[in-house]
Amino acid sequence: MSTQLPVAKSVEVNPTQEDLKQLVAEMPNAQLTEFGNWHVKARVTSRSAGSTFIVTDDPSRTTKPTMPRDEYAALERIQEAWIAEKEMILIEGYIGPENSPLRRAARLYVETAGANLPAMQQQLYFPKDDAWREEDALTVIYTPTCPADGFPDERLVTIDLDNWVTRVFNIDYFGESKMGGLRMWMEWAYQQGALAMHAGAKVIPTPDGDKTALIVGLSGTGKTTTTFTRQNDSLPAQDDIVALVKGGDCFATENGCFAKTIGLDPTYEPTIYGALAKPSGWLENVAVSAEGKVDFLDDSYTANGRGTFSLSEIPHHDPRALGKADFLLILNRNESIVPAVAKMASVEQAVAYYMLGETKGTSAGGAAEAGLFLRVPGTNPFFMGHDYQQGNRLAEMINSIGEDFAVYVLNTGRVGGGDDVEGSKKVKIPHTSAIVKGIAEGTIDWTEDPDFGYLVAASVPGFDDPELLLPSTLYARLGRSEEYANAVRQLRAERREYMKQHAGLPSDVADALG
Repeated sequence: MSTQLPVAKSVEVNPTQEDLKQLVAEMPNAQLTEFGNWHVKARVTSRSAGSTFIVTDDPSRTTKPTMPRDEYAALERIQEAWIAEKEMILIEGYIGPENSPLRRAARLYVETAGANLPAMQQQLYFPKDDAWREEDALTVIYTPTCPADGFPDERLVTIDLDNWVTRVFNIDYFGESKMGGLRMWMEWAYQQGALAMHAGAKVIPTPDGDKTALIVGLSGTGKTTTTFTRQNDSLPAQDDIVALVKGGDCFATENGCFAKTIGLDPTYEPTIYGALAKPSGWLENVAVSAEGKVDFLDDSYTANGRGTFSLSEIPHHDPRALGKADFLLILNRNESIVPAVAKMASVEQAVAYYMLGETKGTSAGGAAEAGLFLRVPGTNPFFMGHDYQQGNRLAEMINSIGEDFAVYVLNTGRVGGGDDVEGSKKVKIPHTSAIVKGIAEGTIDWTEDPDFGYLVAASVPGFDDPELLLPSTLYARLGRSEEYANAVRQLRAERREYMKQHAGLPSDVADALG
């Protein structure tokens, strides 16, 4: 079913990047940087989760906040009247490359006043071709200057899954454009029998052949960094959303990347840094001086600075050739007794930890989440159905692949407490990289953890701190063994209590938590 786009004062269809740069140059909040690229300081600095609603008269279909159709219809009329007086830009493309069975046409219709938004989105879509059909397109209608009266900060995102339309009001943060299309695509992919994951993907050469890794994690917890950090000249293929189908094949969604920039270091993240330091890169909410000097360490405006770039700007693995997934990494930015890596010992245990989705919240999820301990099933806040459906679908996928597929939890935070706790230790990027290399090459020595039943690493080649692998030894050395034992009991109890809300899961999933 095609959604008719609202009539506008004028519409520019599929302008080039150079055309869009000229429009961005006229924006009062845009600035040319030392790199020769454009930076825009947006009013909104993260996703507006508290103002996001699924449009339905049947709230039981989802656990997300909903809006009845009569209320939505009134807002639709307000937005269309607004657009009638505005100049608009239309960007058309695809989510997914041409060889993907899950490729879907997509489009963004946005006010020219926010010209950086279509410029960034154009880098993420796969290009339109002669097969593109308007009637198939997932549609985002975006008015960054139209207020939504009566909603928090007059901001609003509505998701109409019956007609595949997302509408955005009074938000100028690019993340709402990107996820507006991908969120709908993830629901559609689920309906096709796939599991769409909030995941990066990379291909790692090993003596036994290439290994494809999927990396799931909440925004800001190291997903992009882990995807782009190189092992054996590995190459990233996808940054954010990947679909897994029965048998293990996985499929890409985007032709570019939307990377977090805070702390971006050319030493540890040269690929991302290099792409965002080119004239072709786009920056949003990064600290830029009056002279155009970029400071990726300055979080005085927000820690959620971002940038987009096309895959063509970096060395990358062809997103059309991901093939079968070999392993899944579940990122967990923790600060207590979670080891730097744990290997799941069963399908049920893999589903359990996927559903726990434990991590420390970051600014990417908004100020309300930053610094808090969170549990987000699948580390995927964009799943539109009931969360247990994700877990059951993952079990289907793992069982269809067989023993060749393994699932791991990686702690990208600290062990022993926060950075204010004496004796605690940080899991650094080189630590995680050594673990990923060891997993891909099969060189890690595993042993069963007596408290949780998963496998922990007795040793990892190139890993310089065994206490990060076996947290109990760190706590013992610090004279905190009783604290460790109490933390084990508390965490096991909290996890089991949490899993009760996912009543659609088999009982043996909760039992797998130890």
